[in-house]
Amino acid sequence: MEFPHHGRYPYSALPDRPVYDWPGGKRLAVYVALNLETFDYGSGLGAELAPGGPQPDVLNYAWRDWGNRVGAWRLRDLFDALTLPASVLVNSRLYADCPGLIEAFRARGDEIVGHGRTNAERQGDKDEETERAMIAEATATLTREEGRAPAGWLGPWISQSRTTPDLLAEAGYRYLLDWCHDDQPTWFRTRTRPILAVPYPQELNDIPAIVARKETGRDFAQGIIDGFDEMLAQSASAPLVMGIALHPYIVGQPHRLRPLREALTHIAAHRDRIWLTTAGAIASHIEAQGIPKG
Repeated sequence: MEFPHHGRYPYSALPDRPVYDWPGGKRLAVYVALNLETFDYGSGLGAELAPGGPQPDVLNYAWRDWGNRVGAWRLRDLFDALTLPASVLVNSRLYADCPGLIEAFRARGDEIVGHGRTNAERQGDKDEETERAMIAEATATLTREEGRAPAGWLGPWISQSRTTPDLLAEAGYRYLLDWCHDDQPTWFRTRTRPILAVPYPQELNDIPAIVARKETGRDFAQGIIDGFDEMLAQSASAPLVMGIALHPYIVGQPHRLRPLREALTHIAAHRDRIWLTTAGAIASHIEAQGIPKG
């Protein structure tokens, strides 16, 4: 009897895998994923600070808009103060909606990652041709604005259809971030060529933690510290990836920014023992090392 399966990768137990190093002989790679997102006024999807009322839902729309107007800039300053690189996950419509915002992170040398057109929509509920067109539109905008195609993709709302990995590979993407099934990068099978899944956090992610589980900013920051300390110890026996997912309208708020600063300062203080990097650099290292494609 056969049961439903995604067919993208086989089961693999972490202790049974080959051991390798990140650059400099490090064993723990840490990256910060900053989600820069735009939303529709009066319609569409969006995270909620409080249960939304009838549209236009001004309370939640304005809260999210604050993140692009204020919170993102405070996070930029924090990253600058700690000399932290970032993978910036970008809705392509932001170039028009918030001129200068993505450019400010580009000026830092941060990686720009595809994140759909807007977070007012999901791609997983689209038919294949509509999804292909959405990926193509977002990719074309990022390529035009950044002067090169993005290497990685995170779907809006971590949403995938059954063919998303295939479509991303066919669109030229080298890695995706939607799956949180492992602490090491995993090669996915597609109908054309393998694409790499780089671990992306759903636990150390401020939307599930703060919006869904109702953790405080200090709870979230302590989770980052505890997760980092444990993964650093665990990485003695295997190379690991730790991601931290942030949204400016949540952790850019002053009462959450202060404990987040403490958590990221704790991590930065260990930079001699870890690889502070980007998701794209992690993917490039796996490709260069020739890690088997499953």
